[in-house]
Amino acid sequence: MTPADVERMVDRLLLAGPDAGRKRSAFWILLLLSAAIAAAGVMMDSVATVIGAMIVAPLMVPILGTALALVLSQRAAMLRSLGTVIGGALAVIIVGYLFGLLDPLGVAATDNTQIAGRIHPRLIDLVAALATGTVGAFALARSDVSDALPGVAIAISLVPPLAVAGVLLEAARFADAVGAILLFATNATAIVATGTAVFLAYGVRDAAEAAGVPVGDLRGRTLAAVVGLVAVVAVPLGVGSATLIRDQRLQLAAAPIATRWAEDQGWQVVRVRAADGALEIVALGPPPEVDPEQLRREFDVAGLADVDLRVDLVVGGTRELPGADPG
Repeated sequence: MTPADVERMVDRLLLAGPDAGRKRSAFWILLLLSAAIAAAGVMMDSVATVIGAMIVAPLMVPILGTALALVLSQRAAMLRSLGTVIGGALAVIIVGYLFGLLDPLGVAATDNTQIAGRIHPRLIDLVAALATGTVGAFALARSDVSDALPGVAIAISLVPPLAVAGVLLEAARFADAVGAILLFATNATAIVATGTAVFLAYGVRDAAEAAGVPVGDLRGRTLAAVVGLVAVVAVPLGVGSATLIRDQRLQLAAAPIATRWAEDQGWQVVRVRAADGALEIVALGPPPEVDPEQLRREFDVAGLADVDLRVDLVVGGTRELPGADPG
């Protein structure tokens, strides 16, 4: 890495230089616009709109700026970048909350794929974030591969989970909102960790000294704190992964039992869902109602006696209601 590369990175990531005010104003304008796009995409359950918000969102800049300031041991710059990340995250959540007010019936907070995919982060999300953060830091360290940055913006999810958190907070789904915030924290932590590693590997400190950029003492406990932060984030992700695997196995075991129980009585199962170790089954059919206690007994025999079960019975049939003859 050359001194010119360091100057380019400092200028871009730390929002420094003679036009720092212009850069900061552009950051906040783009962030608020990307937050609005992301919130609208979440409300509409639109993949394309959410991807557009990912490309526009500038939130990765101060996150990587935190990593660069950490490597250079510039405390003031690190706190400023970190403050920008936190302030930006809160701003996106507020925008999401305001968009949630546009949906008083709460339609956007139920059966929405953009929401469902961001409220249960897993360890695989951390692995993906570490890989994506590495690519982003590499693309910034190497000006000849900067074309990869749009792909990095799409791969790493920063603004969308914050917009989801805002929408869910307005809908009073607080636990799910925490899950979305955890996904953002996972991605941000991974970017800082991988950015620190890549910048150190590329010799940013030596190049910065050659360029006359202030460089402080980098202590081992600082790096240990970064690694520890990744480990802390990994704990709830591991718990979430284990819970998800348990629920998927429970759902696979329960589905054929429920289907057989319903079909034997001329009904059909329209949904089997496992969540937090409990089962919810929705069955549809003509009167009279099927016997849910029989299903309970079949689950007990199958070794699922300790599983809580909720059965929703929808009794009814098709009704033809023709309109009046206009003649």
